[in-house]
Parts: sequence; C-alpha cells; structure tokens
Amino acid sequence: MTEKLQKVLARAGKGSRREIEELISHGRVSVNGQVAKLGDRVTGAENIRVDGHVVETQAPAEIVCQVLAYHKPEGEVSTRKDPEGRPTVFDRLPKLQGARWVAVGRLDVNTSGLLLFTTDGELANRLMHPRHEIDREYAVRVFGEVNEAMLQRLRKGVMLEDGLAKFETLKYSGGEGMNHWFHVTLKEGRNREVRRLWESQEVQVSRLIRVRYGKIELPRTLPRGGWAELPLEQVNYLRKEVGLDAEERSKVDVHAPERYKQVAQIRKAVRKHNSRVKGTQKKETPARPRSPGQRQKRKTRM
Repeated sequence: MTEKLQKVLARAGKGSRREIEELISHGRVSVNGQVAKLGDRVTGAENIRVDGHVVETQAPAEIVCQVLAYHKPEGEVSTRKDPEGRPTVFDRLPKLQGARWVAVGRLDVNTSGLLLFTTDGELANRLMHPRHEIDREYAVRVFGEVNEAMLQRLRKGVMLEDGLAKFETLKYSGGEGMNHWFHVTLKEGRNREVRRLWESQEVQVSRLIRVRYGKIELPRTLPRGGWAELPLEQVNYLRKEVGLDAEERSKVDVHAPERYKQVAQIRKAVRKHNSRVKGTQKKETPARPRSPGQRQKRKTRM
C-alpha cells in the first residue's frame, strides 16, 4: 500500500503537508537517491531523505498516538540540540523505540510551564497551525505601571513587527507594588508574543508560565522537569480538535491507581537530570591521615 510522500513525512514530524510540498518543490527531498517530485507515492520502506538527512518512517498501523504533558522549567531550550550546550526539553523525556517525540510548538528559554509532545507528527503540525485556533493560557507577572488604557489596547490589538496581535482574554490575578499577575490567552503561537505585547506598553515581563493548552491543563502535581502521558480520552480530544480520527489504542496503564509507578519514574528522572546538568553531586573529602605522633597521643588518652 502506498501513500503520498508528503503525508508520510508529515507523520514523521517533518512539517505540515503544505510545508513539505514546498520542500519537495525545491528539490530538498529524495527517495532512494532520486530527487522527489510532487505526486510521488511511497510505502515508507524507501530510503527517504530531507536535506540529505535520513527520515525514520512508520506505517500508520504501527503507530500508537502518544501525547506527553511536560512541565518545562526555565533555562531549557526547545530544540533537540543546543550549540551552547544548554539543557533541552528533550533531555528528560522517556526513550522510544521506532518513534520519536515531536514538540507541539515551543516555549522560549525563560518561559516555563506546559509543553506537549506527541509521537504523531501530523497531530503536532495541525495543533500548531493557526487555523485551528486552539487557545493557550499563560500566567504572567509584569513589572511596571499598568492602567486600564493599556489593558484595553492589549485586548483590542497592538501592531507588532509581524502584524496585529492581541490577547483573547486578559484577567488581573493580584499582586503588590509594581509587580502584577495576569492570566492571558492567545489563539496562536508567534515567537515571544506574550512578552512582545506587554513590552509594546513599556511593561516588562518578569515571569511567564503556560498553564493550559486547549482543555489540557498543567497538572498541579507534576514537578518541574517531569512528564506525564495523557490518557486516551485527552489524546482523542486533541485529535478531534484538529480533524483527525480517534486513536483506539493507548499505552497508558489506566488501571494503575494514581500512576504511582510513573510518578516515581518522573521524580527519579528529575533527580538524575539535575545532578548531571547542575553538578550537584559532591565528592566526599577523604579523611586527613594522622602522623605517627598524633596516633601515639590518641593511644595515650585512651
């Protein structure tokens, strides 16, 4: 059975079908050593490359759509590898065989909170596409003078360098002095959009946490740097939102009360990662050897 090349590559997480069609049109995709063209169909068993890099593909029947909720801490970058050697959001994720985790969007290095990962590249790309208008909610702490005129401008729309932007909702959540907390929602994921909107009003963002993606909330019990796999019901909610068929299988053990085993694995992975990255393990200092005179004095006292 064959499928369109762009569909196979989208499932592998290489972009949306439209983006992959652009790659094919520009000669950046090859199949078994031959430059691919629009309309090509493949089985998935071929040697497929994008920009010279081999793409790992799977047949649809072999893939179980899994989704992780990850509590990203500040200081991690949303790329697989960082030239500066900084920790990445992929470092602590569970290992997979025959598949890979695809991030649903990004959070910048200074932003924490909910980040979703999935094994289904098509699901990831559809979730990120603006046409589906899935809202994201952030808790944001700002520093500076805030007045009602500013809030109205942020609700109605502000012209940024990449176009008009606004908060769908904006609610005050408390604060003191020059520090104020707000909860805001967006229906798109432009680069640093929350920060740039506030900066357009000459207000500085001092803390930014994503707390919700659609109906998926950041679990309160999930530690920073920890992950939890979403149950089938939530996976299918996301698939339905972007027009994909429901998944019938799940790798989550729904019969394990509170998923104690998974929580223990999360905590263990967090401790292991922190000790490796931050170098928190301390070497024991060897005892200072006593001189023969000191040993003799000790015997005399006894």
